[in-house]
Amino acid sequence: MSFKVTFIGAGSIGFTRGLLKDLLSVPEFRDIDVAFTDINEHNLDMVTQLCQRDINENGLNIEIQSTLNRRAALEGARYVFVVVRIGGLEAFRTDVDIPLKYGVDQCVGDTLCAGGIMYGQRGIAAMMDICKDIREVAEPNALMLNYANPMAMLTWACNKYGGVRTIGLCHGVQGGHRQIAEALGLEQKEVDIICAGINHQTWYVQVKHKGEDMTGKLLEAFENHPEFSKTEKVRIDMLRRFGYYSTESNGHLSEYLPWYRKRADEIMDWIDLGSWINGETGGYLRVCTEGRNWFETDFPNWMKEPAMEYKPEARGQEHGSYIIEGLETGRVYRGHFNVVNNGVISNLPDDAIIEAPGYVDRNGINMPKVGELPLGCAAVCNVSISVQRLAVEAAIHGDDRLLRQAMLLDPLVGAVCNPKEVWQMADEMLVAQEAWLPQYGEAIAAAKKRLAEGPLVPTRDGYQGAARLKVKTVEEMQQNREEANRNAGEADKAMERPAAAH
Repeated sequence: MSFKVTFIGAGSIGFTRGLLKDLLSVPEFRDIDVAFTDINEHNLDMVTQLCQRDINENGLNIEIQSTLNRRAALEGARYVFVVVRIGGLEAFRTDVDIPLKYGVDQCVGDTLCAGGIMYGQRGIAAMMDICKDIREVAEPNALMLNYANPMAMLTWACNKYGGVRTIGLCHGVQGGHRQIAEALGLEQKEVDIICAGINHQTWYVQVKHKGEDMTGKLLEAFENHPEFSKTEKVRIDMLRRFGYYSTESNGHLSEYLPWYRKRADEIMDWIDLGSWINGETGGYLRVCTEGRNWFETDFPNWMKEPAMEYKPEARGQEHGSYIIEGLETGRVYRGHFNVVNNGVISNLPDDAIIEAPGYVDRNGINMPKVGELPLGCAAVCNVSISVQRLAVEAAIHGDDRLLRQAMLLDPLVGAVCNPKEVWQMADEMLVAQEAWLPQYGEAIAAAKKRLAEGPLVPTRDGYQGAARLKVKTVEEMQQNREEANRNAGEADKAMERPAAAH
């Protein structure tokens, strides 16, 4: 088989190398064309060297087309992996640090809340340019496989305004599936699930073992688990109150809801510092920063280590390669995908991006109807969907009033901030991120004027949040090279979680 796969944002070591390994582990794909593109020449060069070395040592005759010219990379592509982080770590820092001044304490800030909303503004602006290039130079009807966050907002914008078939992909469902199996004392393959909702707020609405419904046994299993009872307090509390386990980690979930991070003196009641993903303030920013610093410094050693092996048993659980395998070979794959709802979940809006089970074969990507979500679960999702819709329309039209309304209606921001604080926070974030927000020229000029002239709402400058840890130096990371390599090299930066901090 011969077709072209392009990676946009290929300088992202965590995703690019693993996704390529998964793809080239399919025997029929040993002659495909692969293109890498990124805006950072240095990162692109390092990842290309590493991946080309892997290809060569696996005996494949594939030469990566590595270029800063995105249109050249996209020319003739049938599949496009998007693994970008628009604004990089520089913009990410402002997503976390500016809201902190207003008391909005985020663990991740890449999906919802103030950080996720602004990340969406940057990402959607860039995605529209990417979509234009795909429409003009890629294969007709090319498929975009989007791994970039905020998943729902970007996938929504690309499908509605970008004119490109786009499916959003995330590993959250697989992670929670593993946890459920462990809590029940079973193997993951023995537990059958149906998971439905929206990305990062997807609910395990059916959990079965050998035909027996296990949903009612989950709360006791999690409460009695020696680790999860300490590391997943928010998820367990949601399970207790809504009846269903949610896909996303304790830290992620805590910032999508109005209840768990609104009072600084209560945050530690709900989180654990054994792993960043359990709720550490700015935890994802810290591990991404450490991972990038480590890869930059340690790259020569990566080139000396054994190559990744391209074999079926070494494939990861990311959906991307399995979708392409299903479409090209006809082998049936079942996964959980982010798509336009169109009635799949009957009590969520048709225009929203939902996450639900789907099947892939040569006939395409097919989404069976889930029906209604439990009423409480649907209500939680619908709050987030309203914020996402406002944020998407704000980004497309450069409408800062819609942007401010999205922040005002965001569950955590609304729980912490009053309207004047939200308006000023939006001004600060627009100005700080001007370089990545071409659609907001007039709004940013007006925001600069307001910030200069005042009067300003008082903020907590220098506030570090309830649970912020220091970024490790490269020297500190050298004390545990294995952990540092794993953090830098994995897309899921919390796959291996240390024990709870007791």
